[in-house]
Amino acid sequence: MRTAISPLVLLQPRSVREALRMLREEGPPTPLAGCTDLYVGFNAGALADRRFLNVRGLGALGGIEVRGGVLRIGALTTYREIIRSAHVRRRLPMLAEAAREIGAVQIQNRGTIGGNIANGSPAGDTLPVLAAAEALVELRSLDWTRKVPFADFYTGYRASVRRTDELITAIEVPRVEGAQWFRKVGTRAAQSISKVVMAGVRADRPRIALGSVAPTVVRARRTEDALASGATLAEAQEVLRQEISPIDDTRSTADYRREVAARLLAQFWLDTR
Repeated sequence: MRTAISPLVLLQPRSVREALRMLREEGPPTPLAGCTDLYVGFNAGALADRRFLNVRGLGALGGIEVRGGVLRIGALTTYREIIRSAHVRRRLPMLAEAAREIGAVQIQNRGTIGGNIANGSPAGDTLPVLAAAEALVELRSLDWTRKVPFADFYTGYRASVRRTDELITAIEVPRVEGAQWFRKVGTRAAQSISKVVMAGVRADRPRIALGSVAPTVVRARRTEDALASGATLAEAQEVLRQEISPIDDTRSTADYRREVAARLLAQFWLDTR
């Protein structure tokens, strides 16, 4: 019997190297792991992909550890594992806070940080954290491994520098100095897509990153410059309003997002003083 998914092809690699070979030789297929976004596409009939690479069982792509002072998080690490990790809570607590805001427990148990990055939604809750933390995205192919600064990873809406023969294998985060802060604003107190999401680090030079205010997650570098040079909070808020480029959509309006972003900036600055 033919069903809505009968024309689909699912490849099952037994190792990372076999997965990389399949990426190069088999289409290439679309990697999948937690499927918390892909299943939505299936259900809506909006997914054009027909060949998939199931990497969920590749244990080498999971795990959280500290190597040489760098926090390393495997791409298959779930949000639940991030929430529970002592390494994350100690070194990057704003990432644990972001993971707690993602979906329900079922989503936290299945969704992976690598999938959140690969999906590339500007509303992705972990993405501003990784931007503010100046993380590196590790990409691996059959022939090389490269590490891309998170700020350089996205090239446009849901588009990135990842090649079709590469897998996201890990995220590396150097030690973050300064007070960390995260806040998400959605329609409800839980289980909602963000209208605005912000992560910040209060240091000699502040770091501020936002989601849902542009086609990709953004670092608010002009706002950072203003705060670092001694601008008043009101002046920095005005810089931020001009720096971001939100849109009107079904979840909110551009004007609302600008005002919320400015208020989040004030809350960040006051909470971390």
